Amino acid sequence: MSSSPTTRRIERVRHEIHRRETTVVAVQPLGLSFVSVRLRDESLKGFVSLSFDDHVKLMLPDGAGGWLMRDYTPRRFDTGRGELDVEFALHGRGPFSDWARQAQPGQTLVVAGPRGSMIVPADYDWHLLVGDDSAWPAMQRRLEELPGRARVEVLLLCAGEVPLPARMPAACRLRQLADADALRQALRDQPWPGGEGFVWCAGEAGLMAELRAVLLNEKHHPKEAMKVAAYWKPGAADFHARLDD
Repeated sequence: MSSSPTTRRIERVRHEIHRRETTVVAVQPLGLSFVSVRLRDESLKGFVSLSFDDHVKLMLPDGAGGWLMRDYTPRRFDTGRGELDVEFALHGRGPFSDWARQAQPGQTLVVAGPRGSMIVPADYDWHLLVGDDSAWPAMQRRLEELPGRARVEVLLLCAGEVPLPARMPAACRLRQLADADALRQALRDQPWPGGEGFVWCAGEAGLMAELRAVLLNEKHHPKEAMKVAAYWKPGAADFHARLDD
């Protein structure tokens, strides 16, 4: 079944990129698999993030005069207080998940961006969010920002406990899948409602490419009403790519 041709339009906004040296002011474990780190700096009073899909570049010294860099979702921010919250998925080993495990107030972290925002209208007839645990912070932000009447389905690849958003639309259904095969099958089995819907997917590059093919070739969903992003790729550092162009 295919979705109706979309009449809604995605708005893309460019931002001036600012590089900020922030200070950790709070660290909050979120179950066993996530941790939230609150950053503060006077320059964050000018921080702009217009979409759940935004990402900032976090930067740590590499010990050789350069920088380690990774993209993360601005989970929450308070421009009045000059604060930004970033949630880290603690899967596997890596410089940023390792840093988050030991983060303490008083440590510093450089933040750059976001460079732009993709603003997805909230009034689609339905929304489908698909991804692994690396995409969960962005999904949570979307769920908190959508109106309470929004119709939302979430397919999340994560076997462990996940923190829940502060609020969710009343008609939201969250399904947690234990492995990639289950996620693939869940998308294939997902009923495709009538009306205009937006599909957002993010996670591991190979899996996201497969899901994009399902959306296009099996669900016949219009390209202009979806975004599929590769947030990470095994063995590749600082990897982030769009797959829906």
